[in-house]
Amino acid sequence: MAKHRFTTLILLAMVLGVLVGYANHTIWRDTEAAARIAGHISLVSTLFLRLITMIIGPLVFTTLVSGVARMGDARTIGRIGGRAMLWFVSASMISLFLGMLMANLLQPGAQLGLHPPATHADIGVRSSLNVADFINHMAPKSAVGAFAQNEVLQIVVFSILFGVAAAACGERARGAVKLVEETAQIILKITGYVMNLAPIAVFASIAATVTEHGPGILLSYGRYLMSFYFSLGMLWLCMAFAGYLILGKVTRRLFLLLRAPFLIALSTASSEAAYPAMLRQLQRLPVSDKVASFVLPLGYSFNLDGSMMYATFATLFIAQAYGVDIPLTQQIIMLLVLMITSKGMAGVPRASLVVVAATLEMWHLPTAGLLLVIGVDQFLDMGRSATNVLGNGLAAAVVAKWEGEDVAAGEPEGAAADGEVPEFIPVLGSEAAGAQGA
Repeated sequence: MAKHRFTTLILLAMVLGVLVGYANHTIWRDTEAAARIAGHISLVSTLFLRLITMIIGPLVFTTLVSGVARMGDARTIGRIGGRAMLWFVSASMISLFLGMLMANLLQPGAQLGLHPPATHADIGVRSSLNVADFINHMAPKSAVGAFAQNEVLQIVVFSILFGVAAAACGERARGAVKLVEETAQIILKITGYVMNLAPIAVFASIAATVTEHGPGILLSYGRYLMSFYFSLGMLWLCMAFAGYLILGKVTRRLFLLLRAPFLIALSTASSEAAYPAMLRQLQRLPVSDKVASFVLPLGYSFNLDGSMMYATFATLFIAQAYGVDIPLTQQIIMLLVLMITSKGMAGVPRASLVVVAATLEMWHLPTAGLLLVIGVDQFLDMGRSATNVLGNGLAAAVVAKWEGEDVAAGEPEGAAADGEVPEFIPVLGSEAAGAQGA
């Protein structure tokens, strides 16, 4: 029980959240009263997510700079980055294709038979999204501004440049690199403190959602929700199969290690909330700090497998709901277009909905159809975020394997796979971490 304590606490928090939310929804039947109560409850989860957001920027910067500086030269950085992007593009294409395939097989919206809504219906989502905006968004106008706005992609770009320059300076930058590594220790200690709140935050997040919407919303959208989660299950199997082809039996231990980050992302609908735990669990595989701290931030911008699948699945669901038949050739073109435009997800609020809205406009489908899915988007986002975590963890392990690291040399199977909450603190810069490096 002790070795699975954190996962157990998360699961208990989820169950209690559902029970308390159902009780609240039963007591406060008035919609406004239920929403007000849910708002009060969600203050706890909001606080947790704000604390996580507070440390994401410094955590990405310090760990990424430390990792890049250890690589020593631009050739190594380019090799690891190239291998990571090869995996990201391949995984993205599979996710998009699987979303298209499952939407066609399951036909989740075919029985709705809706009439097209008013042309000017307010969907509450800005649908402007293109590659040019994404490229402009990559380069920060100000490094300080990137940290202030918590723009992860911009922080990644600045951190890589900083790390490359530090590695090129050699001995002259040793003091600065050491200071960054020591700062990382402080940030990770803060992370350990914040992670203690995770079970409480999970409870509040689930309780608030069920209090406001009630369990009935799950029944109303049951076919759509079950179809999407079944499709995600197929994607998880594809991930496990791809991992087994490259990592072998290590894949099972990797997925066991990722249980706690997976549950955090699932229950909070935030993959950022799972980032600190991901670093620690990957270290236990082990994946070296230089690979994990480099691949994970890139993955949070370019490897959103769950979100990619949702882009094709939701678009086709809306088309089916309004009786619009999209030929297979057009669906394939849509998939290829999404392969490019979805890379603009990074740094965009409600990114998946924005991508879907943009796709609906491109194919002249009713953008107001998003109103069909916004009501349950919180439940869908839970699955998307958890899948993104699995995909990024697998990507880091695969790149580490390609780099020649012995990912099978970690702790014995079942030994503290989840660990106590304070043990989520990686030991960057220590001899143990260095032994896992190149």
